[in-house]
Amino acid sequence: MLAQQRQVAILERVRSTGGVRVSELAIEFGVSDMTIRRDLEALHERGLLAKVHGGATTAGPGSTDEPGFHAKSVRQLPEKAAIADRAAQLVRPGAAVALSAGTTTAELARRLVDVPGLTVVTNSLPVAEILHAEGRPDQTVVLTGGVRTPSDALVGPLAVGAVRSLHLDLLFLGVHGITERAGFTTPNLMEAETDRALVAAADRLVVLADHTKWGTVGISSIVELAAAHVLVSDDRLPPPARRVIGEHVGELIMVKATGAGRATRTPTSEGTAP
Repeated sequence: MLAQQRQVAILERVRSTGGVRVSELAIEFGVSDMTIRRDLEALHERGLLAKVHGGATTAGPGSTDEPGFHAKSVRQLPEKAAIADRAAQLVRPGAAVALSAGTTTAELARRLVDVPGLTVVTNSLPVAEILHAEGRPDQTVVLTGGVRTPSDALVGPLAVGAVRSLHLDLLFLGVHGITERAGFTTPNLMEAETDRALVAAADRLVVLADHTKWGTVGISSIVELAAAHVLVSDDRLPPPARRVIGEHVGELIMVKATGAGRATRTPTSEGTAP
């Protein structure tokens, strides 16, 4: 079998099964492990699959891929609900908080509608709409201006300018991806700048991210992991992620997706408990 024919067969196998092992492919095609690794490398360089230790998987979305708000809103619903339940416990009446754009922060907004005297600053159209339609009359909602993104965020110079003069107690930040090297990331360059302005305006940063965000990288870093005082995730977060996050983030809170509101707290440094 020619190399090109073998690579086509490998690619078809990856697409049908989601992943392959070097050792299994070597036996199947009667070639050496090194030959299979060269095949995988060639397919990886063309962006047709993703190389992993001992094999390959389907290629993930690009670093600028940005699903719309509705598409993201139907993913990991139990996890997002549990994370939002736990995050709401960090909010006190009369606080000034910011909610960045995102489907998890929108879930949080639904849990803040009854908090007395709350001031919420957001660049998220869905968050602003939820609080406007359902919130208490003594709440204040500040919606930044800006350019609308596919995820219904308002970004750009107008959004950044609206945030820079503010002083906030808490920021709840939704992110596209988390890795040790890149930190918290987004697929939108202007959204990263707006998120950094929100981070700078807040005394404390609480990141809301379900387990699927681990290992995903957007094109632009928002802040490094150490910038987060708290990260709220679900208990399906893999052990390597827990270790890395524990080494950098002030506190990791993990919730059970099947039991919204029940959480385990894992402080990773002193003096950071909310």
